[in-house]
Amino acid sequence: MKSFKQIFTEAENKITGIAAAPGIVISKVYLFTKEKIKINDGEITDIDEAISNFNEALVKSKKELNKIFAIAKEKMEATRAAIFEAQVMILDDPILIENIINRIKSEKRQPEYIVNDEISKYQDLMRLSHESYMKERAQDIEDIKNRIIRNLQKRRWKSKITNDLIVVSDSLTPADTILLSRCNVKGFVTDHGGVTSHAAIISRSLNIPAVVGTHNATTTIKDGDNIIVDGFHGYILVNPTEEQIIFFRKKLIHLIELQKGLEEFKDKPAMTNDGHEIQLMANVDVTGEVDVVISSGAKGVGLYRTEQILEELGEFPDELEQTTIYSRLSSRIYPDDIIIRAFDIGGDKVKFLDFEEPNPFLGLRGIRILLENKVIFKTQIKAVLKASKDKNVQFMLPMVSTIGEIQRSKELIEECKKELKHDKIPFDKNMKVGIMIEVPAAAVMAKEFAMEVDFLSIGTNDLIQYLMAVDRGNDFVSDLYQEFSPAVVRTISHIVNEANKAGKTVSLCGEMAGDTLAIPLLVGLGLNSLSLSPSTIPYAKRIISKFSFVKAKELSDDCLCCSTETEIQQKIEHFFKINNITRTRNII
Repeated sequence: MKSFKQIFTEAENKITGIAAAPGIVISKVYLFTKEKIKINDGEITDIDEAISNFNEALVKSKKELNKIFAIAKEKMEATRAAIFEAQVMILDDPILIENIINRIKSEKRQPEYIVNDEISKYQDLMRLSHESYMKERAQDIEDIKNRIIRNLQKRRWKSKITNDLIVVSDSLTPADTILLSRCNVKGFVTDHGGVTSHAAIISRSLNIPAVVGTHNATTTIKDGDNIIVDGFHGYILVNPTEEQIIFFRKKLIHLIELQKGLEEFKDKPAMTNDGHEIQLMANVDVTGEVDVVISSGAKGVGLYRTEQILEELGEFPDELEQTTIYSRLSSRIYPDDIIIRAFDIGGDKVKFLDFEEPNPFLGLRGIRILLENKVIFKTQIKAVLKASKDKNVQFMLPMVSTIGEIQRSKELIEECKKELKHDKIPFDKNMKVGIMIEVPAAAVMAKEFAMEVDFLSIGTNDLIQYLMAVDRGNDFVSDLYQEFSPAVVRTISHIVNEANKAGKTVSLCGEMAGDTLAIPLLVGLGLNSLSLSPSTIPYAKRIISKFSFVKAKELSDDCLCCSTETEIQQKIEHFFKINNITRTRNII
């Protein structure tokens, strides 16, 4: 049977987007398009009647939103349902209402025109914001505006959707998402939106798979088409082939099997059956994922990728913006720890500095780019330090290849501490600083590097790429990207052993940690901490509970003697079989 990667590499019928809510669904499409509202800009002769109509429309809109709020409270937790309570509050805003009424009186124009114009001003201000969160809230207000106008025009929202379909739309408001979910919607696909949009957040709360930000779904997918939505990876397959359907049906059956009894592991520690505990932390890309982290039972955040902030904002945030973001995250995770990684930019990552390189993978990226741009680096360091006042924040340096880079970074951190101390700004004076081990040079010198910092974290994505001299995004050589290569396994073992000699902790936060087939091997190699996707954590806890640390150590010792990737994989698969563990690879 073909692998997941082969299925998508060969697919000519795929659409890619942003994975907004996990899950897999196969069903027919309901192409959801809202009728465009036409705004009447005529003059009025009866001002009192116009104001009365406006007030009636407000009352009706509030009634509708309160009904949606009630449905939302039934379907999901109160904190998420509060989205709709906030929308009702906007309809009670005295300044907004007074401005609209005053303009109706002075301009003598149709209330629907005044409502559209006045609320659009607020939306324009939000869209000008550098924060993607604010831009997405402008979309929420669009729903409120259209609701008032529709009620002024005495029109009804009509939907012809039947049960058990996947909704494909240009965009979805929170109200759309809730109301459509009553028809047992199987999934959501949108052209616009991000993982922090309220529609995406609601989809996650309702456990409805969703892919957003596709840009072209509504122009590519037709009403009634059969599609597969993969909310784990952000893929859609349009009118899938028999081979694709068979592959995903098997994957669905496998997921259902894996999910049985997972709830009991949420609040339990990740412990082997002979009492050896593994700390499972979560990787986080955006602040919207924190709720998922908390509900997954993770022991904090092992990797917060700050470069995703640049993707969301479109520019480098200032010190205040960063402090706010990091402080919110640390307070939500408290008392557990959060490891904030410095901007990892350049190479195949986010590109925000205006220069071109002939070979970006081996050029200015990670810590190199930060040390060349000290203003950017110091701004981030200060923001992280300010957020560390509750002593649950740690800082991590990316793509380190020399001890000199660590020492220069530590000097800048000390500079920032002195400046904050001078300004009497509180921070954790003993904030831990660690490094990512992602390049062979750092792996070879693991003990010496560990003596310079508080902790090490192995980034297998890049480490495998550089060890095997293979671009993991290049289909021509993708078969050489082998996480179970003897070279990779021995390198991880070397890093762990050398870190132990220096008396420092070492974790692993690359995609290999999220490959559940790799978990017994990683535990046996001596890793006491893994950082992985939040959705994988309950599965990982169950797998860890099924074997002993003693047996995992025997497995890793055997694998260290192997000379091929195939041998190692066979030994791991045999380990799963004899320990009666449901065999799986990347569940997401």
